[in-house]
Amino acid sequence: MKKLIIALLSIGALMTGVAQAELDNPGGIGGVESLRGASELEVTRAADDFKRFPRDHVTLDSDYVYQPPLVPHTIRNYEVSLNANKCLSCHSWKNAKEMGATKISVTHYMNREDQVLSDVSPRRYFCLQCHVPQADAKPLVENEFQRVDSLK
Repeated sequence: MKKLIIALLSIGALMTGVAQAELDNPGGIGGVESLRGASELEVTRAADDFKRFPRDHVTLDSDYVYQPPLVPHTIRNYEVSLNANKCLSCHSWKNAKEMGATKISVTHYMNREDQVLSDVSPRRYFCLQCHVPQADAKPLVENEFQRVDSLK
């Protein structure tokens, strides 16, 4: 008998919660709030304007030790996929001098066991996992990060 009463009370509480959720959000569809603002799920929001990038070939300072260098140029229409890597057309050791670009680090030619490979390591092939273009964009959230002044 106790189990029946507990089951009935549980079902009642569940139904009350469902009814309250329906009152708060009729039909179960509502807006989603994110860092980019509120939008309805069934409405496609217009894309943001493209960000401005600094002049090409401007070296950007690192903010912390071991920070992957930032990309000082736009990468729009750059393909980085299993079949192609546009970054390597300028930054590979073979092409960097001719293109006037920075060579990729020798660490990108090492596997997890620190063995040197003849080509870029598969785990370092997708450049945009770590290297991002530096855009003139407003921060989405407040940031009080202070760059490192020096190594002691």
